[in-house]
Amino acid sequence: MPNINTSNRIVIIDALRGFSLAGIVIVHMVENYAGAPVPEGAMEAARLGLPDYIVDGFIFLFLRGKFFALFSFLFGLSFFIQMDSANKRGQDFKFRFLWRLVLLFGIGYVHHLFYRGDILTIYAVLGLFLIPFYKIPAKYVLTIAGLLFLGLGRYIVFAFSGGDNLFMEGEFSPSSPEIVAYYETIKNGSLWEVFKSNATEGQLMKMDFQLGIFSRGYLTYAFFLMGLIVGRMQFFKNFLEQRKLTLKVMWWSLGIFVVSIGLTAVIFAPMGPNVTFDNWRTMVGLTALDLNNLGMTGIILAGFVLLYHKAKASKLLSGFAPYGRMALTNYVTQSLIGTFILYGWGLGYLGELRNVYTFIMAILLIALQMLASRYWLKRYYYGPLEWLWRSLTHTKIYPLLRK
Repeated sequence: MPNINTSNRIVIIDALRGFSLAGIVIVHMVENYAGAPVPEGAMEAARLGLPDYIVDGFIFLFLRGKFFALFSFLFGLSFFIQMDSANKRGQDFKFRFLWRLVLLFGIGYVHHLFYRGDILTIYAVLGLFLIPFYKIPAKYVLTIAGLLFLGLGRYIVFAFSGGDNLFMEGEFSPSSPEIVAYYETIKNGSLWEVFKSNATEGQLMKMDFQLGIFSRGYLTYAFFLMGLIVGRMQFFKNFLEQRKLTLKVMWWSLGIFVVSIGLTAVIFAPMGPNVTFDNWRTMVGLTALDLNNLGMTGIILAGFVLLYHKAKASKLLSGFAPYGRMALTNYVTQSLIGTFILYGWGLGYLGELRNVYTFIMAILLIALQMLASRYWLKRYYYGPLEWLWRSLTHTKIYPLLRK
C-alpha cells in the first residue's frame, strides 16, 4: 500500500508540493532567473544545438506555467487544512492566518530583492482574499474560479487599459529600454544595484504581470480556490477510494489541453512572429494559453495521484515529501544559489550557458536539496524558515532539534 500518513501530515501532499517545487526550479534555472523578458540576442548562447531546443520545447509544453499553478493549488489546499484543523479544535484561525500572511510577505520581500520573480509576496497578498471564501458555498467558489480561468480579469483590464501597462513604464518586450536596463543590471551590476532595481521598478513590473493583461495573479487566485474546494472534499485523505474521480479529472484535463492547443494555434498562427497585445484577438489567445496550462496542470496532478496508488511508484514519489515539507526554505535557497551562479554579483554566467547545461544544473540542485532535506528532517522538526514562520505565527518558540 502507498505511504499515506506521518503523524497528522498527509504524505502525498508533501510529496506533491516537493514535486511542484522541482518543476519550478527547472523553469527558473533554464530561464537564467531573469524574471522578465530578455533583450534580443542576450540568450543566443543558450541555444547552440538540438538538445537546447528540446529542453526549450519540453519546458514550454510541460513545465512553464504548470508547476507554479500546482504550487498555487497546494497553497489553497493548505489554507483549508489549517482553517479546518483550527475549526475542529474550536478555534478561529482567520486572524492568525492573516498574521501568517504578513510574515510571508516579509520573507517574500527579502527574497524578491534577490529575484523579482518571487511568488511569496503574491501569495501573501492574494491569500488575504481566501479568508472570506472559507465558508462560501462551493458553487459560487467554482463559478468565480471558472470565470477567472476563462479570462475575466484580463478582459476587464484590457477594456480599460487597451493593453497598456497599469504601473510600469515601457513594455514587456525585448526591445524595451526598461527591459534592456534591467538585464544590464543583473548581468553586470552589484548586489546592491540588483536590490535597488528589484525594490523599485521590479515591484511595478511584478504588479503589471500579475494584475495586467498577462493575468498571472488572477490565475493564481483561481488555483487557490480550486485547492480550497479539493480540501473541502477531503480528497487527499481518501485518494485511494477516488480513482474514478481522478481518472475523470485526467480525461477532462486532457480534453482542455488538446482543445486549447488548437485554439492557440488558430489564433496566433496568422499573426506571425510580431504579436501585439493591443487587440481582443490576442486577449483570447492569451486565455487559450492559460487554459493550456490549466489542462496540463490537471494532467500532472491526476497522473501523480494515479501513480501514487501503486506501491513502488508511491515509494519513489514519497522521496519528494521531505523536499516539500521544507518547500519555503528550499524555494528561497534555490533562488539564492541560482542568482549567485548567474548574476553579475556572483559568478556571472547569465546568458552564457546552454539550456542543456542549466537543465542539468537544476536536476543536480533538486537532488542535492532533496538529500539535504531528508538529512535535516531526521534531526530537526522543521526546516529553518518553516520553523521561523511557524514560531512567529504562533508567537512562541517551537522546539527545533529532535531529541
